[in-house]
Amino acid sequence: MPHRINNPQNIPRENKETGASFYGLGIAPKILEILERIKFKIPTPIQLKAIPLALTGKDVVGIAQTGTGKTHAFAIPIVQRLAVENGKALIFAPTRELAMQIDEAFRGLTHAFGMHTACLIGGALMNPQIQALRKRPRVIISTPGRFIDHIWQGNIATDDVLILVLDEADRMLDMGFAPQIEQILKLMPRERQTMLFSATMPKEIMAIASQHMKLPISVEIAPSGTTAENITQELFIVRRDAKLKLLGKLLNQYRGAVLLFSRTKHEARKITAALKDMGHRAAEIHSDRSLSQRCQALEGFKSGRYKILVATDIAARGIDVTGIEVVINYDIPQDSENYVHRIGRTARAGNKGHAISFATPDQKQDVENIEKIIKATLPVSKYPEIASEQYSDHPRQQFRGWRPRRPSGQKPNRFR
Repeated sequence: MPHRINNPQNIPRENKETGASFYGLGIAPKILEILERIKFKIPTPIQLKAIPLALTGKDVVGIAQTGTGKTHAFAIPIVQRLAVENGKALIFAPTRELAMQIDEAFRGLTHAFGMHTACLIGGALMNPQIQALRKRPRVIISTPGRFIDHIWQGNIATDDVLILVLDEADRMLDMGFAPQIEQILKLMPRERQTMLFSATMPKEIMAIASQHMKLPISVEIAPSGTTAENITQELFIVRRDAKLKLLGKLLNQYRGAVLLFSRTKHEARKITAALKDMGHRAAEIHSDRSLSQRCQALEGFKSGRYKILVATDIAARGIDVTGIEVVINYDIPQDSENYVHRIGRTARAGNKGHAISFATPDQKQDVENIEKIIKATLPVSKYPEIASEQYSDHPRQQFRGWRPRRPSGQKPNRFR
């Protein structure tokens, strides 16, 4: 059971009122110079709490929402330890996009020390990854499945692993990676530092911490399920056939980047096509897109080439883009906890953000499930030109052709 460090929730997101800086955390001068150069001046709460612990080599369980700076909370201590100790670090992430963004964050730190990194993800060619491994990288970032592929081929040795990180651990379990994670953990040397970062703390995460970590210290920055600070939220209750019209009206109110979530890849394709017909610059990212298409869409979104990125939940935790003005849940997520992960894409790095959700009249229970998780009521909004709806007492009534069930034994009226 991890020992918990309580964190007062009145700590400001950027700690401006406490005067905190990276200078008091035990970070080496050379890394402080890098942070200064990339304009990292004020640590986020998770960085403030996790970095000093990680630098001592302790096992850490970090519980914090998405968008709170978790990557640098483990990247800074890792690079500092590898600069003075032999061995390598392994970081596991649930999605390709998140793995690539972690790799990008590490390269910003490792370059000054002459360290190589390798990013191993499915959907990419094996040969370039094998070539990267031959350069003896000190930091390897990987998705679980692709790492095991390389293990089977004999491309990676694990006897010199100094540090192991499981990032977005709850998401990896949600995606069915538990068997691979167990397999990977069995391959690791006993004498290692293990860090686990997650937005929530389900019992499966507790089991991993108990079985595979040495007296881990738990750092919890916000209660499990709470939404990030600085995000305003609103809900529209509309019929499904009115969603697209409402979307078009709302998009005219925002000039900045918009991240839009749909439940299915089929819906994502339809929405993207409709947005393009409206004259918006839009791209889509989901499991039917190739790795190069997904990279192109994400890079185009980051650079401003696309104003709107339409995504399924595969990207709910894999998009680290500062400056997303609004997140739109075109479809309420099937898993209520994904609501927190989705809207956490906005209001990053201390910025303000807004989240809009569309619910159909039959989704009262789905909305209530979300409200239980975030411990708040979603305020309902109306748009003057769009007919707003009320929740239906009989969920199926919204579908065309619905009729109440006939009591058993009653014959149909043929003359109705």
